[in-house]
Amino acid sequence: MAKLDRGGVNIHYEVYGSGPPLILTHGYSSTSAMWQGQVEALSKHHRLVLWDMRGHGLSDYPDDPAAYSEALTVGDIAALLDAEGAETAIVGGLSLGGYMSLAFHRAHPERVRALLIIDTGPGFKKDDARDIWNKRARDTGDRFDREGLEVLRTSSAERASVRHRNASGLALAARGMLAQRDARVIESLPDIRVPSLVVVGADDTPFLAASDYMAAKIPGAQKAVIPNAGHAVNIDQPQAFIDAVLPFLDHLAADAPGKTAS
Repeated sequence: MAKLDRGGVNIHYEVYGSGPPLILTHGYSSTSAMWQGQVEALSKHHRLVLWDMRGHGLSDYPDDPAAYSEALTVGDIAALLDAEGAETAIVGGLSLGGYMSLAFHRAHPERVRALLIIDTGPGFKKDDARDIWNKRARDTGDRFDREGLEVLRTSSAERASVRHRNASGLALAARGMLAQRDARVIESLPDIRVPSLVVVGADDTPFLAASDYMAAKIPGAQKAVIPNAGHAVNIDQPQAFIDAVLPFLDHLAADAPGKTAS
């Protein structure tokens, strides 16, 4: 376990294994613990970096709403790679973590060896669709303000057992990180030039069309649909998830130049 100071905001992260860097970001209101079932398999041939986004888990929960944004989250990923001495990495995540991975690629394409996008949406081109999403994000933040962490008890199994110190960070993260400001991420998909794998649970109905869209718009992207899995595909079907991801990672290793980037 380690802490990274980002302008007075401490970011919690953990590193497992050695080899080409692979950084994974959890979904909104979850934590890095959601990847525990994959640590052994993914760290066998990679330096696996897991972390808690600001306002989540063991990272800090700053009181300033301005401390929560897409740009700061992208900066957190860059700073974590810097802390590990990784010029490039395989960058991935689930849901909000997948969206932030796409945002990181848009901002720092030269630092991304490959993308692993899991149960994710790429944002919205149309303002009205984004407005609906953002209202949901604000409502989520308001609910955490009213009800606290009790909100998670009625959520998915993945979130019902997750540990946060309080709900304030989740409320602020909903408004500052879950809400979206523009269409830059979705419009960047055709410009992605790195190997990309889109993974989605077959029962994750709200994200099936988005996964199809990303697989079609990202040049050369592969897609894996995991049967009998919902939004937390790696938790619902851990072995099937690993079976889908490892061949993609192995192929990257086989195609790597003489030495791995680090």
